[in-house]
Amino acid sequence: MAKSTRARATGHSAAGQWAGGGHGRRSPGLTRFAGGLLILLSLALAAGSYVVFTQWLPYDGARYQDYRAALPCRVQPHRPRQECLSTWHLTVVEAVTKHNGEGNTYRATLRRRHSWRGEVYFGGSEPLFDRLKAGDRVTATAWRGQIMVLGKDGVRQNTSDVPHEGLQVDAAVGTFAGLLAAEAFAFGAVRLLRPRSPLFAWRPYGARTLSAIFTGCAVVGLLAVATGAPWWAVPPAVTVVAALALAALLRRARRRVPAPGA
Repeated sequence: MAKSTRARATGHSAAGQWAGGGHGRRSPGLTRFAGGLLILLSLALAAGSYVVFTQWLPYDGARYQDYRAALPCRVQPHRPRQECLSTWHLTVVEAVTKHNGEGNTYRATLRRRHSWRGEVYFGGSEPLFDRLKAGDRVTATAWRGQIMVLGKDGVRQNTSDVPHEGLQVDAAVGTFAGLLAAEAFAFGAVRLLRPRSPLFAWRPYGARTLSAIFTGCAVVGLLAVATGAPWWAVPPAVTVVAALALAALLRRARRRVPAPGA
């Protein structure tokens, strides 16, 4: 009898932990405070998502299109100097590779006679950066006051300032912020209004929802960039993938919970 009672208690405790994640052990005041913080966080995330879709994404898209449409200044003599592609003849001061925990940074310091000196960064060492040495004469293609391409002896390499289409990444970031805002608001509202409710506990609901959102944004964003899919397809695709991932995670969590009395 005692063994059976202990087994039922153990099963009930495990199920309760899965449903509430220990949420009920906190005081209502502390739970409501946490709920208020989550709602504030959701508002900040929603504002970030709004900025991505209304400012960041349109700016990156317009800049990319403007760069693609730009022609050499000699072909467009009537356009503003900043809007056409100008050619600068520069001298390399130094080319330095810095190693850090996240990867390498490739920086070249350049000068133009005695009137200008600046730095450009590259995303990799090939095909030109590794060949650069102090004193080399290079040709730079500049647009809007920034060096877009550096060339030497017929070898050219884009700098990190070159506009990339990458709108799919912007859309994935904005979608991630929006979905995370929705999650934080739902979890915060339940804690604020019903502090003793086991609904939307961090374990497993919150953690698994966050994992599903991150997985959906990462997978869809990378696939969209690789396939060239339009950016506007990213938000609905992320939502579907995140929902499927969340369903799979919660289904697996339920299977791990022992049945009461088992």
